[in-house]
Amino acid sequence: MNKKIFLAGLMLAAMSMNVSAQKKDGGISQQMLQQIKGSQSKGAADKAIFNAIAANNINDLAKNFANAGEFDTHFSVETKAQSIMNQKQSGRCWMFSGFNVIRGNFAHESDSLKVELSQDYLFFYDQLEKANLFLQGVIDCAGKPMDDTRVQFFFKNPINDGGTFCGVADLTEKYGVVPTSVMPETYSAENTSKMAALVSSKLREYGLKLRKMVAEKKSKQAIQTEKTNMLGTIYHMLKLTLGEPVTEFTFAFKDKNGKALEAKKYTPKSFFKELTGKETLNGTFIMVMNDPRREYYKTYEVDFDRHTYDGHNWKYLNLPMDEIANLAIASLKDGKKMYSSYDVGKFLDGKRGYSDINNFDYGSLFSTTFPMNKAERIATFDSGSTHAMTLVAVDLDAQGKPTKWKVENSWGPEWGHKGCLIMTNEWFNEYMFRLVVDRKYASEKILKLADQKPIMVMPEDPLFGADN
Repeated sequence: MNKKIFLAGLMLAAMSMNVSAQKKDGGISQQMLQQIKGSQSKGAADKAIFNAIAANNINDLAKNFANAGEFDTHFSVETKAQSIMNQKQSGRCWMFSGFNVIRGNFAHESDSLKVELSQDYLFFYDQLEKANLFLQGVIDCAGKPMDDTRVQFFFKNPINDGGTFCGVADLTEKYGVVPTSVMPETYSAENTSKMAALVSSKLREYGLKLRKMVAEKKSKQAIQTEKTNMLGTIYHMLKLTLGEPVTEFTFAFKDKNGKALEAKKYTPKSFFKELTGKETLNGTFIMVMNDPRREYYKTYEVDFDRHTYDGHNWKYLNLPMDEIANLAIASLKDGKKMYSSYDVGKFLDGKRGYSDINNFDYGSLFSTTFPMNKAERIATFDSGSTHAMTLVAVDLDAQGKPTKWKVENSWGPEWGHKGCLIMTNEWFNEYMFRLVVDRKYASEKILKLADQKPIMVMPEDPLFGADN
């Protein structure tokens, strides 16, 4: 018998045995299929529901009519309103929310409400820094096999749009900010997918080359020189899609009446200092999070969850929701907005800009229940922080307890409730995850806890995806 035919026969036999074993041990047998089919109801109700779902959006059918009326839009504690931005088809919500905080604080301390900051400018450096983070990470892990968890972490997502407030702090410290007027959005800044795909492909190619250089025992200097040359190509790709970042510009602020003030020359870093009064945001804030899977009042640090190789990992203090609410209320009462993030898609009525766990009744529609709690949803990847927005208002009852909250979103002024999202406190407790708050609003006890040695957490954890 031909050797190739004999080997092919053995492979087919092995595959056949494997398939048979799968059916026997855990596959859907014909008997099981009949039991599943037999468990289905035969009534007219299921047929009517199928006909409805087949031709309609599930949310339209699950909408709770009793909860679909007007809702209260008054807030007892509210910060100054500002223009609503639009991240378009990009994952830069973390930057939009961070910039909202910066310009909101500037408006609170000055006579101007009109300053808008260039996302395009800082996004250029965000992408360049993430490219370097990938390349250096590949070098650091070059001795590990390709199927190693950390190596796969880098190659799976060599670059992305998403991020956290750590990125805002580290990037503005290093590169400053500029007004939108001197570096406006490009098409690729607002529609990032193609640019990101091309840069990612180039980085993966470069990653393999760097691993080969390490395996061939090339000198550290040679490897670093090659990495610098690679980053030159990435810089060129970013320059052609986002524009080359400005280094100096002239700008005149406007007062609340729109009158231009004296024009001055700035660098991006001097402009950042003009807006914030600081050289850096690092050291001025704490990040808190609600993760009921883990022990409260402990500080955790997410390895590799940073924007720059030489920057700060995301470090947070895990707190119960009532303590997070107290921090937020203290900041809002002082007129200060905050970076915050949520699982925004859950029970969201986007047309009204209203999030309430009673907006939709999926259980009744499908004759089942969805009973998982917050910890179980996180652990099973069913829920997690997906989108950053700027916390701007809270409504308090007679006892000073929150009843609802409001955030400025970055999906344009026509979206939701005048570009904002209003959420009940019950929804807030279930689907709010991260808050960045100025250290001055935290007690000495909270500050001490936030500064304790962190417990390291791996970035594959279901809760630690980047906000986008």
